[in-house]
Amino acid sequence: MTPEDEKLVALARSARARIQAVQGAAVRDETGRSYAGATIALPSLQLSALELAVAQAVAAGASGLEAAVVVGGESPAVDALRDLGTGVPVWHCDSRGQVLAELRS
Repeated sequence: MTPEDEKLVALARSARARIQAVQGAAVRDETGRSYAGATIALPSLQLSALELAVAQAVAAGASGLEAAVVVGGESPAVDALRDLGTGVPVWHCDSRGQVLAELRS
């Protein structure tokens, strides 16, 4: 994990802690911009933290992703990443930011 990837861990941890969500996630786009999100669990809307981070990247005009981090919860589904690139590394971390697994989109 590079220092840039470690920044994603910090962003994902912060997003999770902000609303005490099950998961927090952060992604980095092809230009180096970062986007973070947390699990949304409303009666009428459910989004994983990773889905929300990807949606924010797309809404900001990203056309590709370089990396993603998901903190907490179960191993994430990476389907949302595939539209913005295959082979994107996704680190699943525990609440302290320690890597549990590395996945690929």
